[in-house]
Amino acid sequence: MITEQGRILELLLSGAFICQISDEEAWRFLKTSGNSDKIETQLNVLNRTLASAAEGDVFFAAYQSLYDNERKQLGGQFQEISSQLMPLVEWLLLVQQANGSDVPVTQGTAIRLNELQTTIEDTPAFAEQLEKISRNRLFGSTSTQLDGQLKLVFNRLTQLGYVLKPNVEKQIFIATGKVEYLYDVLKFIDETEALSLTEQAENAVQQGSLL
Repeated sequence: MITEQGRILELLLSGAFICQISDEEAWRFLKTSGNSDKIETQLNVLNRTLASAAEGDVFFAAYQSLYDNERKQLGGQFQEISSQLMPLVEWLLLVQQANGSDVPVTQGTAIRLNELQTTIEDTPAFAEQLEKISRNRLFGSTSTQLDGQLKLVFNRLTQLGYVLKPNVEKQIFIATGKVEYLYDVLKFIDETEALSLTEQAENAVQQGSLL
């Protein structure tokens, strides 16, 4: 039987983002310094390091050192993330505006799909925005129905790890810590906008964050 330490190591190496929402047991394990040191030692053997975002509340594996192969993979990963930013940011803004809130979507934010759908249906501008988001390559919707577009977007966001659905019987989604990571990426790109994607990616690694 795999140990908790082994389970967490597998999660990190698979590219998972661990937070209190996505996996509270793993998150508590990593918040304990002795445990995180053990994970760090094991990751180092594989040229990885335990990185964090959102002031230490979200954990993921990043490269420890960069060589030619790592640079190539890192450049591809960062390019993929950058291409996803616009539809993800537009989605975050749509949810915030539809909820009539001044507070952005953050880790732990509950999104009630039925209420969100009703608001979007009653507001043509929101419906138009949703259609635009859903047709983006990230989501790839071909549906002409609002409910179909909305469900596809949230299914995809669940697959990507930005939200999870705690109860299969209820249409309620909870934002995970990966949303906080997204904000960190946006901040980092804004601060290094004069650099190329590859340079941005390498700087992110050197700072021990983001990738």
